[in-house]
Amino acid sequence: MQLVEIRDKKRWNDFVGSKEHAEFLQSWEWGEFQEKVEGPVLSASSERSRTGAEGKILRFGIEENGELIAAATLVKKTLPLGMNYFYCPRGPVFDYRSSIFSLQFFFDEIKKIADKEKVIFLRFEPDNQSQITNYKLQIRKTIDIQPSQTIILDLAKTEDELLAAMHQKTRYNIRLAEKKGVKIQEATRGGFLAGDGEKELEKFWNLMQKTSGRDGFTPHDKDYYEKLLHAAPEKFKLFFALFEDEIITAGIFGFFGDTATYLFGASGDENREVMAPYLLQWEIIKKAKAAGCKFYDFFGIDEKKWPGVTRFKRGFCGQEINYPGTFDAIFDRFNYKIYKILRRARRLIKF
Repeated sequence: MQLVEIRDKKRWNDFVGSKEHAEFLQSWEWGEFQEKVEGPVLSASSERSRTGAEGKILRFGIEENGELIAAATLVKKTLPLGMNYFYCPRGPVFDYRSSIFSLQFFFDEIKKIADKEKVIFLRFEPDNQSQITNYKLQIRKTIDIQPSQTIILDLAKTEDELLAAMHQKTRYNIRLAEKKGVKIQEATRGGFLAGDGEKELEKFWNLMQKTSGRDGFTPHDKDYYEKLLHAAPEKFKLFFALFEDEIITAGIFGFFGDTATYLFGASGDENREVMAPYLLQWEIIKKAKAAGCKFYDFFGIDEKKWPGVTRFKRGFCGQEINYPGTFDAIFDRFNYKIYKILRRARRLIKF
């Protein structure tokens, strides 16, 4: 086995996207988006990026007999006191041939890079329990970053079968929205890439602010959503629900590999009785199915934190999936203890 830097977008996406329920957070396009947010790509074989600036993103694979058996995009995050950590969202991605030996190799190689970059731990999100077993490093459970519970629809079912499986109220609300004349429109068709993007983004942002104020969460900055939509328009799409020619609901959706994912949703306080969010979901589910996707991921449920949102998503009656969660693989035990003390002391601040 050997660590290799991957510069071929197709090779990367062919491997990561071939996994059942492909993870968009490990897609090449998500890495490009993270470059816009975090900084330039860091070469796996160098402490500096190819541009000469300090890198924030590392993208590499593990080869065995010339074939990729693992891939991981890492984001370098800054901590107080000159410390750093790597974050691997929904990864690393291993294929069916991988074993405990390839997992051990992964940690060993990351540690070599971590030593150069003053990285004290790797925060990662395995898709199964076997990936949190390691005999050389301490691995500790930490607060989840990505949702550890989600609901996934199997799009192999026909549209009639999908509707029939839904909760009766969900099915009723979809039909009600159709009857009331709610229409679904893709932002790119409405001009997002043709000059009216700022206007459409502003509409989404206004709805997002209303949603966050009503539901009690902190949204990303407006610039975050704009960079996401411009990073890969074929992968990340903005859709609106209109009622009487007014935008009342919006959502950003990801399309990668065999999976479409509901990333962000926003809605206003007016005309909620026309049930536009239900029709928006149903129309995107149909579009995903028509595009050849095998799964539709609602991307996160939590009955305690988001009871209303969770109830809404459960109404579509997909399969509930539980991931192990988020873990830290510790490279520097002493500084990790300091980090934990600082985090406890300033627990209202997210490092």
